[in-house]
Amino acid sequence: MTLILLISPGSGCSQQPAKGVKQGNDDLSIHSLGKGNIDKVADIHVREARAHLRELMKKLYKRNPRELKKSKIADAGQNIARVFDHQHNWNFDELQGRKGINAIRLTFSEEFKGDRVFSFVAGLTSMIMASYGYKSDFYLFDTLDPQKLYNSARNIEIAVWKLEHTIDVKGEPYLYSNSLPGEDANLSYERLFGKLIATQDNIAIIISGKTNRVIKTVIQRMATAAFLPI
Repeated sequence: MTLILLISPGSGCSQQPAKGVKQGNDDLSIHSLGKGNIDKVADIHVREARAHLRELMKKLYKRNPRELKKSKIADAGQNIARVFDHQHNWNFDELQGRKGINAIRLTFSEEFKGDRVFSFVAGLTSMIMASYGYKSDFYLFDTLDPQKLYNSARNIEIAVWKLEHTIDVKGEPYLYSNSLPGEDANLSYERLFGKLIATQDNIAIIISGKTNRVIKTVIQRMATAAFLPI
């Protein structure tokens, strides 16, 4: 199958707050002063991407409960929090210091005996965050590279292909996602991945148009596709 994707370029007197006005709005206004429209758009897209990834991790743990038995923390909620709620540098001990596409690759390695849900989602998330310069809050002097955002979308597509087609020595998927033959149809993973890819492609197009930077598109066959640099 050939994948073709093309993108074109005060007073000393104290005062009480007015009725109906919440305190703390000044902080919000000051926070917003340093943001342009494009920064707010980037904030929204990175938030959306992380929300989709969080949902994905939750779904994969439900579909692959065996992976929790191999995890250093046998609780799905705690593992999800480790990825999305904690400050870290993406250097998780159980991933042997790997992040991004290297952690995704680890998921489909026969030698890896750890939690493949964790490696897959932590890899995807750190790869996508790398495309945003590891930032989730943007201001006027921050810059984004549309090529990295575009590449991240293509890497998601490659990761999805591997998820669906890569099998272990026993002929079983390393991770179960969409329904297998004989099971009730389940396209929820496909829809979720579609939203995630669209989020990255949309922000790539927006940043490309804003910065007048042309995105170099790629044509790859999924079976032999290589992850693109971020």
